[in-house]
Amino acid sequence: MAQKKKATATTKKNTETTKVTRITAKDDVPAKAKKPATKADATDKAVKSKEAPKKEVKEKKSVKQDERKGFFAAIGGYFKGAWYELRQVRWPNRRTTWGLTLAVIAFTAFFVALIVLLDFGFQWLFDQILG
Repeated sequence: MAQKKKATATTKKNTETTKVTRITAKDDVPAKAKKPATKADATDKAVKSKEAPKKEVKEKKSVKQDERKGFFAAIGGYFKGAWYELRQVRWPNRRTTWGLTLAVIAFTAFFVALIVLLDFGFQWLFDQILG
């Protein structure tokens, strides 16, 4: 019984000295990009959702002009989206880039040597079989 009490006392000591660190995710969006929601925004959205959608009246244009405008708008949208995605990329620093480049070269050299050895081995084997 005394040993049991002694063991629980030591485990209590160990748990008291253990420090737990919590890791939380942080939002990397700049403060100016975040827009705080206000009560006025919520009421505006509620009013807009109750209103009936208005139909837009388009002027009659030739089909070629609409297709041309849509084509160029699509190209512009593509480049705008691509630029936005490139701004979000976390580019590696010079040291990381060189490390990864050397790793690729090392793996490539290893597999080239492996394939060359297999080729010579199979060539020798076929020469032995065929004679």
